[in-house]
Amino acid sequence: MHRRLVCFAVVCLIVGNAWVPFANAATGRQPEGSDTSPVGEQVATFTLPNAYGKPVSLSDFKGKQCAAIVFLGTECPLAKLYGPRLNDLQEKFGERGLQVIGINSNKQDSLTEVAAYVHRHEIAFPMLKDKGNVVADAMNAKRTPEVFLIDADRVVRYHGRIDDQYGVGYARDKKTRSDLAIAVEELLAGKSISQPQTEAVGCHIGRTKEVAELGEITYTKHIAPIFNSRCVTCHREGEIAPFTLTSYDDTQGWEDTILEVIGNNRMPPWSANPAHGEFANDARLSEEEKDLVEQWVDGGMPEGDPSDLPEPPVFATGWQIGEPDQVIQMRDKPFDVPAEGVIDYQRFVIDPGWEEDKFVVACEARPQNRAVVHHILVYVIPPGGRDIDLRKVLVGYAPGSTPVKLEDGVAIHAEAGSKLLFEMHYTPNGTAQSDLSYIGVKFTDKAHVDRELEGAIAVETRFRIPPGEANHVVTAKHTVRRDIELLGMTPHMHLRGKAFRYTAHFPDGEEEILLDVPAYDFNWQMKYILKEPRKLPRGTVVHCRAVFDNSEYNLSNPDPSKTVGWGDQSWNEMMIGFMDVVKTD
Repeated sequence: MHRRLVCFAVVCLIVGNAWVPFANAATGRQPEGSDTSPVGEQVATFTLPNAYGKPVSLSDFKGKQCAAIVFLGTECPLAKLYGPRLNDLQEKFGERGLQVIGINSNKQDSLTEVAAYVHRHEIAFPMLKDKGNVVADAMNAKRTPEVFLIDADRVVRYHGRIDDQYGVGYARDKKTRSDLAIAVEELLAGKSISQPQTEAVGCHIGRTKEVAELGEITYTKHIAPIFNSRCVTCHREGEIAPFTLTSYDDTQGWEDTILEVIGNNRMPPWSANPAHGEFANDARLSEEEKDLVEQWVDGGMPEGDPSDLPEPPVFATGWQIGEPDQVIQMRDKPFDVPAEGVIDYQRFVIDPGWEEDKFVVACEARPQNRAVVHHILVYVIPPGGRDIDLRKVLVGYAPGSTPVKLEDGVAIHAEAGSKLLFEMHYTPNGTAQSDLSYIGVKFTDKAHVDRELEGAIAVETRFRIPPGEANHVVTAKHTVRRDIELLGMTPHMHLRGKAFRYTAHFPDGEEEILLDVPAYDFNWQMKYILKEPRKLPRGTVVHCRAVFDNSEYNLSNPDPSKTVGWGDQSWNEMMIGFMDVVKTD
């Protein structure tokens, strides 16, 4: 006869106040900072306030068969995505004895913000506030989301992630293993957990730390200027970043996450190898800037003298190109973006009503809903054309990108009768949304145009990437037919993209690496704008070399068992080396 099992799913979303989570049989404590697996440890009962201030105890659920304790945060992208999924688990297993419990331990999340999270995502399980991260420290929880599944005796039987669909920097079109659901099913059936430990991925819990503010590096004097110049473009209200960094209070609780992402060069996003080329939009932090941020955190994150605070950066609240001559929406009604999943690329063809040739000197793509727009590409379709001409990109948008602004008599030429193709890529954020993005365009007269901005490409469409291949190389080339100036480059691959390089082979036999991207990231569709135009004489051949990872070790890979070829959607692949050029004559 099986002994009675109780399972609890505790979700830590940063809530409240005291409990003593792990009661080790020998010591009664789990050492702080220990990496020892909590599986087999006992969780002591605790009491924390819920999102509305009412005390909730773990003992309140002793009639349940098991509990899933999950640590969550109100701004962490993964916590937003998994909140609704935990609702589904509660609904599926609730009558069989599961109780999901959410805990918020972030010092930067107030009870009001926790309540807003509950309301926005329609959370149906208790959400508790762990003020001072007492419970998180006792359980040695580190991330949001992070799961501790306990049985009827409050013994941890499973620890780690919810499933494998979402992670830092990747999102699969569907999960391949529902780790928590499998563990609950096995526990309720009286079986041993087949995989009791997985790695929890997500944001660091923003802890309250007792560290004296003794450092000489202060926010107002040293750190605010760095964040203003490198981070605030995206980390401000209304932009795509998950939290703001426009004030000292904004930084509190995010210090461990900040150190992690700048330490592994995930932020600011910039993938170019500094050994080759100089770029006007280089977003990298210098080693000195990284050292200052690390010293500031290690020194207790002192605020400093308010008089040292620099003037905040001023961002255009309207059009960055000035008032456009024409505003063009992607279609006549918004597109509905679901709460979760992977969305196919959406393509909308629009007739802008151009009855005469147009010469574009400025163009800006603006997402109506920045929270879910991953990137925008707008192509010009010439009159009578059916297929996309990859060389005719009018404008693009990606987080942190700048609009097209041409000077010195340079313009983009669009023939009369041309149409526009909006290519939209959306990323769900846990709540159903809608979007109606648009572009603004400014024109000039033909008499003012000396040179046309043109697109050039090195492209290969006939490739097949074998299953499991981690380093599959595809090459393409573009031959320069007239003397040109190269202004910028945009490598383009999809989820299996790993590395990309542009190399110029000059007529005199010399070679030069124009751009090297050793760690391509599909999440950042970046244009690398040269600090100074590079002259490429007639006869130059630009070779592009792309490397694809179709192995199981590529966490973004939709399916490592499939042979992959060219296709429009992100689970297919592309190999394009875009280039912006002007003729020198």
